[in-house]
Amino acid sequence: MTISLYFVRHGQTYLNKYHRIQGVIDSPLTDKGIEDAIDAGKRLKKIPFDAAYSSDTSRAMKTGTLILKENPSQVNDPVPVAAFRELNFGYYEGEDDVKTWHTIGGPIGINSFHGLIAEFGISKAEDMIAAADPYKDAESGDAFWKRLKPAIDEVVAKAKDGDKILLATHGTLIRNVVSKWSDIPVDVSTKNGSVTKVNWDGKNYSVEYFNNVSEDL
Repeated sequence: MTISLYFVRHGQTYLNKYHRIQGVIDSPLTDKGIEDAIDAGKRLKKIPFDAAYSSDTSRAMKTGTLILKENPSQVNDPVPVAAFRELNFGYYEGEDDVKTWHTIGGPIGINSFHGLIAEFGISKAEDMIAAADPYKDAESGDAFWKRLKPAIDEVVAKAKDGDKILLATHGTLIRNVVSKWSDIPVDVSTKNGSVTKVNWDGKNYSVEYFNNVSEDL
């Protein structure tokens, strides 16, 4: 048995362009972001999707729709699912990213999200964000995974053997998935429009590839 999940990070948004933290807050795709999504759709056009989902943010839904326009599938729009939203960064939503990571990691000599992930792992890095949030709205690594994993399981439960499923989602979300189900390092940015393939064999999830922007899908 194999069910294949194709996680695609949304195209570039205005907050991405301005290097602002963007989790549960939303901003529209830039012109480049639209091209990111269309390009992902073209690279995925040889894979007819049996179902499609996205987070319920406009950037993910738009990306999913643009991908499906390039696909031979009969699916026209992704089903929005709130559980596929990006990590909630709490107080740091909308903040300058360099300032944010310096605020959180600077006191221990680490000035980037990548650096925190490389040193502590992604779940612990998320715990550090949550601990630093004065309003306590940011999600811990455990809270994020408990929100995300049941939604992935539900998608798989609705599928049948051989199905290929699109999930238009977010960068940190994808890195969490890869970290949980592989030994692939995730201390790099998930590229806008990149594809990450996860397979379910009836018992376990495994990551076939991460952050792929090539034609070899």
